[in-house]
Amino acid sequence: MTTERPTELKLVFDEPVQRKKAPKHLADFAPAERKAFAKELGFQPFRAAQVATHYFTHLSNEPDEWTDIPAAERQSIAQALTPKLIELVTTRTTDGGMTRKDLWKLHDGVLVESVLMRYTDRTTVCISSQAGCGMNCPFCATGQAGLTRNLSAGEITDQIVAAARACANGEMPGGPTRLSNIVFMGMGEPLANYNAVVRTLRNITDPNPDGLGISARSVVVSTVGLVPGIEKLMDEGINCTLAVSLHTPDDELRDSLVPINNRFNVREVLAAADAYEKKTGRRYSIEYALIRDINDQSWRSDLLGRLLKNRNAHVNLIPLNPTPGSKWTASRREDEAEFVRILEGYGVPVTVRDTRGREIDGACGQLAASEKEKI
Repeated sequence: MTTERPTELKLVFDEPVQRKKAPKHLADFAPAERKAFAKELGFQPFRAAQVATHYFTHLSNEPDEWTDIPAAERQSIAQALTPKLIELVTTRTTDGGMTRKDLWKLHDGVLVESVLMRYTDRTTVCISSQAGCGMNCPFCATGQAGLTRNLSAGEITDQIVAAARACANGEMPGGPTRLSNIVFMGMGEPLANYNAVVRTLRNITDPNPDGLGISARSVVVSTVGLVPGIEKLMDEGINCTLAVSLHTPDDELRDSLVPINNRFNVREVLAAADAYEKKTGRRYSIEYALIRDINDQSWRSDLLGRLLKNRNAHVNLIPLNPTPGSKWTASRREDEAEFVRILEGYGVPVTVRDTRGREIDGACGQLAASEKEKI
């Protein structure tokens, strides 16, 4: 007897038609292409390398500081090669200022979010790769908002450079520090905006002055399980860490909880993650949002443990950050502890994510949604 799979919930891979594309930016191009970009705009090609040094190495967005460029040309070169792509709308902080959520307005008025978090041993920024998301996961504020559009590589990179600048300028408690980690876990499905995300990954990992010079080991790309994207990413030679938003080990529930499962089921997604680990040598992460009475049963932990016990994977349990008016809420502490105990019994490495940001609309998409209502 075969069981029919339910009708696939609406998934959106193609962004709506844009009336106006984001301005082209130095960060949209590979280092070898930047000279041609500068020349096309009427500047001497070597200016591109100079501006890249200021942007990626010095994190400078003040042309008056670019003393290797003639004063009369600085503003025009800056506006042409590094146009303003994101504008800060509001910032909220919590944890004594150690967690900061920034809301950015893009050139067309679209809102996206990034979150900067300082720990004792690292400083991490969580960035958005799309405005909204087309993956339609029902417990996610961004997923329920739908996909507005993809972000350009420049728009994604600018979030990271802004975070690195804030760290270097000592804008968080504890004084100046270095941005050390980047996670693509903000708004959007990164692998649904593949080319812009890969260009951004190279901007992150290319050494100064062509990029930020951050180790690929410190970069995490999260996906709901777009198998073709995982397969493409493993051949890029970047070797960042892969995080799979699994959220349940059984296809029956995942079909509705993570609708992409109707195309790529649990077995197929884990096989792709295994291939990625084999090719890159990077242990992958399983992201699992614990939702009370939905996916936190002990039998599901047991099934997850059996699935992962012989895999080079780590489980990151996420206490759900409820969105206003949602029926979904975080698991009971005792159920969370039992879930952990069962996984550890299978020898599966597991951690419970720090629940930072609850006081500042920390769940992905919450701040953008609340601010959009005011505009």
